[in-house]
Amino acid sequence: MKNKAISNPKAAALGLQHLLAMYSGSVLVPILIGASLHFTSEQMTYLVSIDIFMCGIATALQVFGNKYFGIKLPAVLGCAVQAVAPLIMIGQKFNFQTMYGAIIVAGLFVFLIGGAFSKLRFLFPPLVTGSLITVIGLSLIPVAFQNLGGGSTTAKDFGNMTNLMVGAFTVLLILAINVWGKGFLHSIAILVGLIAGTVLGGFLGLVSFQPVIEASWFHVPTPFYFGVPQFEWSSIVTMILISMTSMVESTGVFFALGDIVGRKIEADDLKRGYRAEGLAVMLGGLFNTFPYTTFSQNVGLVQLSGIKTRKPVIFSAIFLVILGLLPKIGALATIIPAPVLGGAMLVMFGMVAVQGIRMLQQVDFDNDKNLLVAAISIGLGLGVTVQPHIVQFLPKTIQLLFGSGILMTSLSAVLLNWLFNSPRRTQEMSVDEGLNERDSDK
Repeated sequence: MKNKAISNPKAAALGLQHLLAMYSGSVLVPILIGASLHFTSEQMTYLVSIDIFMCGIATALQVFGNKYFGIKLPAVLGCAVQAVAPLIMIGQKFNFQTMYGAIIVAGLFVFLIGGAFSKLRFLFPPLVTGSLITVIGLSLIPVAFQNLGGGSTTAKDFGNMTNLMVGAFTVLLILAINVWGKGFLHSIAILVGLIAGTVLGGFLGLVSFQPVIEASWFHVPTPFYFGVPQFEWSSIVTMILISMTSMVESTGVFFALGDIVGRKIEADDLKRGYRAEGLAVMLGGLFNTFPYTTFSQNVGLVQLSGIKTRKPVIFSAIFLVILGLLPKIGALATIIPAPVLGGAMLVMFGMVAVQGIRMLQQVDFDNDKNLLVAAISIGLGLGVTVQPHIVQFLPKTIQLLFGSGILMTSLSAVLLNWLFNSPRRTQEMSVDEGLNERDSDK
């Protein structure tokens, strides 16, 4: 499919679609951390607003870029969900300032190591990246279903007919537009589904405008809002490890986007992509928000829309910055009912998983070794995603790492692929096979 030249209004609508796709996932991070650390309502207002503002800045760093940083792909950045648990742990054990000090150092580490890490791209052939993207998509499906049911599994109305009907309506409308919609309407299927689902949810009593009423009109980003950062070694090491997990995930997303837009991802591309994320993480620490990473859910939108240019994502970055400055307007995106989000997520996350499967089609599965690498890696990733308590007796820091399905898939796929398919080992095995054949001839 060729790149499509699109007008500004159409690109803006597609940018809004990208924003809505990542908005709830990114806002969830400050809400979870703020609630766990008992932030006041004023602090929570700041936290959510500056988080959205910084998502726009982080996305702009990645999309525009220059010869030093920015991969220049249609990539949207948001808060790294895998950072939630360690940041809560650091905040509870120490304080806010220590939490943000660790984020700043972790961002600096990502920026400095970007060049060296990019030269390891040979460790991520289609066998590895395809397995990783497949697990990223599949591991997010339960999140989609939780939203389909109403958001909270402990709520009395979870899974009731109203929630399921609204979620199903959203999914069916998105499918209908993708099947019968033409041109631009086809490109914004997710956006139409979100808006129409919200309207239906409003008639059924699922929409509350209270967040909009309570939000202020204007907000100014303030560096060191919670105080001067403090630096503590164990917190720093923890966040560096989490940042490396994000780099592995971003590597898979970069390759997936490259595959969609038909661009070969080189080491220099990866280096600039990592550096942009490192800058974003450092800025997050300075403005007292959170680590940022390239969002995988927006990959599905790029695939679904067929629009491969960066223009829609540029509009998305602009919208995010504006929403971060105008909390009352930004709060409008929070009124989308959970079942509507769940319906859209189901489609998008499924598309991410299928993109991973498409990448795996490039792999020679007649070779049993490749089959084993993919089978074990995907199995481990989904296993710890479904049963995270299997690592509950490991040390806390180790739990944070080995309880991540994405990291488990990455480690397994990289190590097993190196073990079975590294050029040196393949050459050694070929020599051994030749010797065995010669001995048998004797």
